[in-house]
Amino acid sequence: METIPGKRVSLRPLSPCDKESIFALFSDPEAMRYWSYPPYTDISQAEKRLERDRAGAEKGEWLPWGIALGTTLIGTVTLHDLNQEQDRAEIGYLLGRSYWGQGLAREAATLAIDHAFGPLGLRRLEADIDPRNVGSEKLLERLGFQKEGLLRERWRVGDEISDSALYGLLKCDWEARIL
Repeated sequence: METIPGKRVSLRPLSPCDKESIFALFSDPEAMRYWSYPPYTDISQAEKRLERDRAGAEKGEWLPWGIALGTTLIGTVTLHDLNQEQDRAEIGYLLGRSYWGQGLAREAATLAIDHAFGPLGLRRLEADIDPRNVGSEKLLERLGFQKEGLLRERWRVGDEISDSALYGLLKCDWEARIL
């Protein structure tokens, strides 16, 4: 995987050296509030995530990047469930709370989308979010994603049951939006 530079942030490959930063991101209860699993409680979970990401990338099923602001890892963005036969993937992202509201998630997601519809040659991206996550909903809509459905009571995280809102973005819509 290559580093993808942007105006303020870049997407770079993750490495085992990132385990403390990954743990800090994924152990924050507020940042993880709407994820389909609870916040990390042990550094070994970050190590396992990095190993899973490396293995998925080697198989061509997963493109995990760290979102870097200078040399600081401030989040992650991943194209996962890559299906080259169907020219589609899912996108997921997490940004450290101290970086919310600055347009950095939008810039990072834009870099990933450009890569998906450019070098990867995909025609469709999907996102699955908790419909209560207003910030993520607004980000997806600003990026041109359209809400395509709702899966009721899809996830159980601890004692809480939550729905999933499904969003899709087509390459043709992305290209029409930015031209």
